[in-house]
Amino acid sequence: MTKIITITILFICSLMSAQNVKLTVAVSGLKNNTGIVKVGLYNSEGTFLKTTYKSLNSEIVNNKAVVTFDNLPAGEYAISTYHDENINGKLDRNAMGIPSEEYAASNNAKGFMGPPSYKDAKFDVSKDSKIEIQF
Repeated sequence: MTKIITITILFICSLMSAQNVKLTVAVSGLKNNTGIVKVGLYNSEGTFLKTTYKSLNSEIVNNKAVVTFDNLPAGEYAISTYHDENINGKLDRNAMGIPSEEYAASNNAKGFMGPPSYKDAKFDVSKDSKIEIQF
């Protein structure tokens, strides 16, 4: 009886862990190695570019940066990233509100007269994955 309970528990645990994935984000094309890259992961259209689901920072080496989000539930996500050259923790903007630091989004989504949309930046993750974002 103890063996059956143990096997059942192990089976349930393996199913639960199988639903979590690892997402690696490789950012390239940065203009220099100054500062850090901030990567925001979003899990809904309502929070996109407002409240990150998870976020990570990375040093820049050879004009590239890599971050890995571990233990993510499989699902739909979008990414926005920016080059925080002065390491002040925010995307700097000029007097007109236009970003003065480099930024990009997943799927190379671009906005027209504004930021990219969640619809253009979203992607599905169902297994361990790697995406590349080019500045």
